[in-house]
Amino acid sequence: MRGIIFTSAFVLALSGGAALAHQCPSMMEEIDQALPSADLSEDERQRVTELRQEGEELHEAGDHAGSEAALGEAKDILGL
Repeated sequence: MRGIIFTSAFVLALSGGAALAHQCPSMMEEIDQALPSADLSEDERQRVTELRQEGEELHEAGDHAGSEAALGEAKDILGL
């Protein structure tokens, strides 16, 4: 019985991480689509680009919380 409970908990934990991992690419896509037509100052545009890059690097390194934070800040600047 313990084995079933442990296995179930393990599978649920992995599926939650996978769901979060998939949020980063969709956030990057949103930024990529909005950036070309966004009404931003040059400084804001540069900051969004930097945050977008940082988010991708953190995502690839497995730091999805950090990636989402950087990408969320970029989305805020874009007004998304």
